[in-house]
Formats: sequence, C-alpha cells, structure tokens
Amino acid sequence: MLGGVPDDEAEEIRELLNNGGIDYYEVPASFLGVSPASLWLRDCNRLHEARALIDGYQFERASRARSEYESLKSRGEQKTLLDSARNHPLRFLAYFVAMAAILYLSLSPFLYFGK
Repeated sequence: MLGGVPDDEAEEIRELLNNGGIDYYEVPASFLGVSPASLWLRDCNRLHEARALIDGYQFERASRARSEYESLKSRGEQKTLLDSARNHPLRFLAYFVAMAAILYLSLSPFLYFGK
C-alpha cells in the first residue's frame, strides 16, 4: 500500500500518527496508477511534528534492518544471488533470458542504425 511501502511499514506509520494524536486521512492509489496511495494531514500546521515522528521511525527501522542484515551475514545465512540461482534455477534462467531479450530489443535499433 502507500506507493511501494511494505504493508507492515504503512501500518506502523498509521499507528505512529495515531499515537501522536495527528489526524490524517488516506487516499488510495488511482486506477491507472497516476497517483500513488498516500496519507494526508488534516492540519498542515502539524507537518513538522509528523515529519519528525516519521523521520525518527525511519531511522530506527533502517538501523533495525541494518543490524538484522549484519547478523544474518555474520552467521552466513544472508541469501545471495548465487543462492537464489541454486534454489530456483528455472526462474533464474527465465529472468536472465527476459533481461537479455529486453536489452537486445532496446539496443538493436542503435546497433543496426548504419546498416
């Protein structure tokens, strides 16, 4: 929801604003994707307060994700591209072929321009 934000993060931000007593409303994404889903404050005078709450939350979330990543990496449990290729070889091959086809179709007019 909320334009590429994971559902758990969107829910935590809603909870953060509710706990902070900041009144907001939610606008869903447009049908054709022209405008993303978003949260709007009812009182624009509380923008700095809301921004400070959200900035603090994002800093805490980033440091939590970073420490989780480092923990997985130190234990050798962090997945790599090679792990994904080993676990799902057909999917990896399909993605690789699709990327090569898109790259070829994108560049072929320039490669054969003078011929």
